[in-house]
Amino acid sequence: MTVVPVAERMTAGKYLALGEPPEGRRRTELIGGEVVVSEALPLHSYLVDDVRFALSAWARGQPGRGRVMDPLDIQLDEHNVFVPDVLWYAEGRAPARDAGRPSPMPDLGVEVRSPSTWRYDIGAKKAGYEAHGLPELWLVDTAAEEALVFRRSSSGASAFDVALELDREQRVESPLLPGFALDLAELFPRG
Repeated sequence: MTVVPVAERMTAGKYLALGEPPEGRRRTELIGGEVVVSEALPLHSYLVDDVRFALSAWARGQPGRGRVMDPLDIQLDEHNVFVPDVLWYAEGRAPARDAGRPSPMPDLGVEVRSPSTWRYDIGAKKAGYEAHGLPELWLVDTAAEEALVFRRSSSGASAFDVALELDREQRVESPLLPGFALDLAELFPRG
């Protein structure tokens, strides 16, 4: 009988101990104990930038609208450290400027489709965010030119109980962000 070694799942502690990746290195996440490498295309970068800009403009438009953040490590449990493409924290909830890793769960997480990671975004990551209390998740699908929005109808809801599939002719709005609206046609221009 031959003994075949089985790869051990990495823990969040070991993953975070690796330190922050050097500038220019591909972004990684820990999903189910496996290190997953993100290989984004230019379209992904454009959309992340556009969503971040729209949220930042709204947040800076009035005091008390929270903080938009670049990708940060969010530890969900012992084998999962997710890194949303864009994060929004309600007023007073953002990590301190000198905070280390990991960061607290945001109030809104945005994931933009990358060919290498979409199956995780729509599967394990959506389920993980839901199980660990994320109030709202936007999945921006570059292939279908749509946004999938998952949210809790109230702060006491135990799961995402609102699901929206918005096409390029619609807007993304949120009860968390009064007055904010993002026309999906602006994310997916034609011509």
